[in-house]
Amino acid sequence: MTHHPVLIVGGGTAGITVAAQLRRADRSLGVAIIEPSDKHYYQPAWTLVGAGTFDMKATIKNEADFIPKGVAWIKDRVASITAADNKVVLASGEEVSYDFLVVAPGIQIDWHKVKGLPEALGKGGVCSNYGHDKAEYTWECARNLKEGDRVFFTQPNTPIKCGGAPQKAMWLTSDHIRRSGLQGKVHVEMMSPGTMLFGVPVFRKELEKVQARYGAKWSHYTNLVEIRGDQNEAVFDLIDKETGEVTGQRVEKYDMIHVVPPQSAPDFIKESDVSNADGWVDVDHNTLQHNRFSNVFSLGDAAGTPNAKTGAAVRKQAPVLVANMMRVMKESKVTDDKRYDGYTSCPLTTGYGEMLLAEFDYDNNPAPSIPINTAKPRYSMWILKKYILPVMYWKGMLRGRA
Repeated sequence: MTHHPVLIVGGGTAGITVAAQLRRADRSLGVAIIEPSDKHYYQPAWTLVGAGTFDMKATIKNEADFIPKGVAWIKDRVASITAADNKVVLASGEEVSYDFLVVAPGIQIDWHKVKGLPEALGKGGVCSNYGHDKAEYTWECARNLKEGDRVFFTQPNTPIKCGGAPQKAMWLTSDHIRRSGLQGKVHVEMMSPGTMLFGVPVFRKELEKVQARYGAKWSHYTNLVEIRGDQNEAVFDLIDKETGEVTGQRVEKYDMIHVVPPQSAPDFIKESDVSNADGWVDVDHNTLQHNRFSNVFSLGDAAGTPNAKTGAAVRKQAPVLVANMMRVMKESKVTDDKRYDGYTSCPLTTGYGEMLLAEFDYDNNPAPSIPINTAKPRYSMWILKKYILPVMYWKGMLRGRA
């Protein structure tokens, strides 16, 4: 059995950021990352790739270039975690023990939970921005639209990474339709199981204006359950708004359908002793320390915190986790002043050349970090999204700089 003082499960945004910050805090600390992938992806730009305004190649870099110096890279998958024994078992069968564990494997994409979707995806107008090998087809579908076509966008009834991504795809496609002279001649509709367009009122008010500008429909209490690719049909469950029960189904013909797949915690997390009843890592929402195992911490998409799952959340979570873990190492307790308040931000691209930056906390209170009104779509926020945030990601967050 191999042993590491700090073991990090996952070499994505959360895992690399924490590793870099730990090494900056204490160069003598032994840290290892378990990550099977050779490539590291900047996923926030895939929305722009799907709109034909960003190069997919620029979102992909070598994982080896971002493993912090002095951090061991265990290039394998996790098969199981047993926190009661301070042990992780790898897919290869090797066992790895630890003094402290950071669980940051990201979220699992469950394409198979929509019947027929895996077989239909990537052809016949069925597209999704949720994949480095899929987003470019979204743009192909959009630019081939013609008068009389029917376009649908979906949102699942599960938590997802970047909760605003479904409507970002719709706004950008709607703007492309407008610019192509097809507005009013192409049917555009969002199919969502939710009750409202956006949870924070100040941002919802602006997004309702965007919806009206494009003339896009929004159907609530609907959930995609099947794609019939050979018939270009999508099947939606209809949900009773009072009971949450399925009351029937709606079948729609489509020429283009952008699908956001159901998502969940990785299976090995659900099956481990670190999970809560819903399968996410059972951590304190403010300290990010596990509620049962004091030497286990978690952040990012797999953490059982009720914030929107975004890279911006990780940026605020990482220094809290690192400070609390370092304190536990030295004094067996977390700090009193390092607490995560649920901050996240959702850069909502509302069209080509404009973006609304929604920043808020656990209580859906606006939490602005920029001294201008970002609740209104602005060109400056588009510049932030397309040009500045990628640099901040590659050269800032992943290098351990807040």
